[in-house]
Amino acid sequence: MTYNDKISRQFAVMTVVWGIVGMLVGVLIAAQLWIPALNFDVPWLSYGRLRPLHTNAVIFAFGGCALIGTSFYVVQRTCHVRLFAEKLASFVFWGWQLVIVAAAITLPLGITQGKEYAELEWPIDVLIAVVWVAYAVVFFGTIAKRRVGHIYVANWFYGAFILTIAILHIVNNLALPVTPTKAYHIYTGSVDALVQWWYGHNAVGFFLTAGFLGMMYYFVPKQAEGPVYSYRLSIVHFWALIAIYMWAGPHHLHYTAMPDWIQSLGMVFSLILLAPSWGGMINGIMTLSGAWHKLRTDPILKFMIVGLSFYGMSTFEGPMMSIKTVNALSHYTDWTIGHVHSGALGWVAMMTIGATYTMMPRLVGEKEMYSVKAIDLHFWVSTIGVVFYVASMWIAGVMQGLMWRAFNDDGTLTYTFIETIAATKPYYAIRLLGGILVVAGMLIMAWNTWKTMAGKRPEPVPAADPVY
Repeated sequence: MTYNDKISRQFAVMTVVWGIVGMLVGVLIAAQLWIPALNFDVPWLSYGRLRPLHTNAVIFAFGGCALIGTSFYVVQRTCHVRLFAEKLASFVFWGWQLVIVAAAITLPLGITQGKEYAELEWPIDVLIAVVWVAYAVVFFGTIAKRRVGHIYVANWFYGAFILTIAILHIVNNLALPVTPTKAYHIYTGSVDALVQWWYGHNAVGFFLTAGFLGMMYYFVPKQAEGPVYSYRLSIVHFWALIAIYMWAGPHHLHYTAMPDWIQSLGMVFSLILLAPSWGGMINGIMTLSGAWHKLRTDPILKFMIVGLSFYGMSTFEGPMMSIKTVNALSHYTDWTIGHVHSGALGWVAMMTIGATYTMMPRLVGEKEMYSVKAIDLHFWVSTIGVVFYVASMWIAGVMQGLMWRAFNDDGTLTYTFIETIAATKPYYAIRLLGGILVVAGMLIMAWNTWKTMAGKRPEPVPAADPVY
């Protein structure tokens, strides 16, 4: 049996490339929050234009390439067939890269529709839809011609991610074009807000959760060299997650003009969501039962287990932040930024890096990555960076929330807004340091990937002369 690994290899390489690019942009805007003059008074380098570039690059370029590349890798091996419509798969790769480049050009120019995680204007949205349909045809076509009756659980998660993202993208971006760079949305007011956060939170739920759970359910057992802890739990986890996640979006709209019952509905479903989320986290971590000793020598497993740990923390924190009384403190503060990045850098990036390190040698005919020591160094540099980033934003966010709600006896605010900014600046410096460490780890990964693809093994260290 031979597989089409060229397409997965292309996506794996671009995962590393776009990861570095997207995270470098993140470091730049983190530096601008600490020292605003670092935008150099250049419109294309302003925070308002680079921030959507950063989010699109890390979610859809870095994360998207990882998801598409690993799904093509996994679906072939679990179905025992080559990819369906291989030329169409090649179109998916080049079409997705075109989407990314178009985003990298238009967003700094200020061409945006101003919707969170859906900033790209209508011509790019149309291209995304075309590429995504092609992706679905390749993936589900491969499953349709499988040689085994059973559909492994990883493919259920990948399939749910593909179908749901298509629906979310199309519905949220329905608009009437007026020029090649501008369109008007068919939704207005609170309906627009509700549709946007139905899209926005489910982009997190299906792009950044379901898709990466598919990755986890294949690569963690593979790297641990054992079966998933509970296959029955994985199926229960799947159906519970996709049934509940769809209803959680309104928790982004607490204390807005949205009807109160809708806000409460989002809160309740967010709290229920804790159960299936932790079911998946426990299932992944317990897959190492009887193999915990491997963590001493296998840094790839360290990436995956720490990623699952961050997934557990993020999916506990999210439901807690959806509670209205907690949200009254956390909303609009950097606590939310810390929460997002504990999921994005801790869960998504760690799992992506671990899966890529597992997959890459097999894609280039090697037994392992060029340097296992470099993987270990990457793990520690990245983990320390994520902890600096997330912890600084947690502390800054709680401080901001408390300062904003502090009142004097006469009812006036105790602190001016600029005082809260001044108090936050030291934490912005710590976040910047954390971001720099994460990017440094990605550069180590790029070097290791390059050397692995070159096929040159490290020279063995000569044995010391015996001492008599």
